[in-house]
Amino acid sequence: MNDRLFLFLILLLLSMPVYGQSGAGDRPVGLPFATRSPVVAQHGIAATSHPLASQVAIDILKQGGSAVDAAIAANAALGVMEPINCGVGGDIFAIVWDPETRQLYGLNGSGRSPKGLTLEMVRAEVQKRTKDGQIPLYGALPVSVPGAVDGWFTLHERFGKLEMSQILVPAIRYAREGFPVTQVIAFDWQRNVEDLEANADLIEELDNFRKLYTIDGRAPREGEIFRNPELAATYEKIAAGGRDAFYEGEIADVIDRYMRRIGGWIRKEDLAAHRSEWVDPVSTNYRGYDVYELPPNGQGIAALQMLNILEGYDLASLGHNTAEYLHLHAEAKKLAFEDRARFYADMAFSDVPVEGLISKEYAAERRKHIDMKRAATSYPAGNPRLDSGDTIYLTVADSTGMMVSLIQSNYWGLGSGLVPDGLGFMLQDRGALFSLEDGHANVYEPGKRPFHTIIPGFVMKDGEPFMSFGVMGGDMQPQGHVQVLCNLIDFGMNVQEAGDAAR
Repeated sequence: MNDRLFLFLILLLLSMPVYGQSGAGDRPVGLPFATRSPVVAQHGIAATSHPLASQVAIDILKQGGSAVDAAIAANAALGVMEPINCGVGGDIFAIVWDPETRQLYGLNGSGRSPKGLTLEMVRAEVQKRTKDGQIPLYGALPVSVPGAVDGWFTLHERFGKLEMSQILVPAIRYAREGFPVTQVIAFDWQRNVEDLEANADLIEELDNFRKLYTIDGRAPREGEIFRNPELAATYEKIAAGGRDAFYEGEIADVIDRYMRRIGGWIRKEDLAAHRSEWVDPVSTNYRGYDVYELPPNGQGIAALQMLNILEGYDLASLGHNTAEYLHLHAEAKKLAFEDRARFYADMAFSDVPVEGLISKEYAAERRKHIDMKRAATSYPAGNPRLDSGDTIYLTVADSTGMMVSLIQSNYWGLGSGLVPDGLGFMLQDRGALFSLEDGHANVYEPGKRPFHTIIPGFVMKDGEPFMSFGVMGGDMQPQGHVQVLCNLIDFGMNVQEAGDAAR
């Protein structure tokens, strides 16, 4: 989220089987950026946006689960506890370090637009529903196929140890028995309720949302116990029937009937056709560290472009967060985001020049545009809605050295406002990020994945895993990746300091 930024990092020490940060022994206590000492663990570690979800992940590791098992369990729990940020109605991306094969694996678990909805139909609906000429954030129009559940099972098939029925037990228990709502989540929940009610004219059906997510018309308050037995039942169906229960079975039937009833476009055929995609992470070397991101339709390569541009400057000599230092970061981001607006899209539909965009030669050319004495007045990002998004990031490492960098989101808060009958979750609104401009790389097409802001990160050093990391916050995520990495690499901060430092 834009106003609630978190950083979660895991550093694998190369010389011993410990997860934590290195070089802390000679560092003074009480440095200005650190809120606490970095957490160090010997047999495994998990970092999530909710303490109960982190506990769920650790419990799964203690039961013999892999880092992937623990990450799935934590993500499922967060779908219960932070529905304003994630859930099985949304999409998922991940990077996994597998110590057995000594390889990084990337997963693109984003869903696609309805095959029965054409560009002409979208334009006609937009003209009827909105004044700004853009796909709205609410209602059936921005709904794309939820990719999270298929992403879980795709990850689990390759890297899981425990049965999915065991992995989902904690989330099912919390959904059925309830959990105390925390302060920030309560605040954002109420804000989401207000936003959805204020846009009720764009949403075909709101009764299911009101029944599921509100108490007497309001969001649950801090400390109130919130229960979601409908989501518990959905998780139980997924645990018993696998991904097919969601995409081809009873859950798919409910979504199909619901969308037909309200006049939406997602069909069972869209759900059945969905598959996650294994992709090769792409990288650049920044001062001896190999930084990995996923290729588009996400925005991860923007971080690589920014790092390439910044590598041409002695940032340490400028001083941390000095005017000159921040000027360079801002200008590098403007340059990368100009390319992001022009090129980043579903690579199955658009020829994205990834290799050229992340090359050192291209960065050298782009760097020439930067004037140290003047800020560029305009590098338009192409879509003003890219500045926000509600997301969870989590990372887990286990005793074998497997590390998972995972990010998951509904896009805008709770999502589209549409809650299929009795399933306990809301459908995402990621399709709002499609362009309606002819010839644009991210122009809407049936069966296409929209541009995504959520990006997991990973760093290697001398051929060994160094760090699994990520941030939350819409289009600030590439900026956050870069600033944290500069804190670590250019200024020698430990992981806690690097995350706590102002962005």
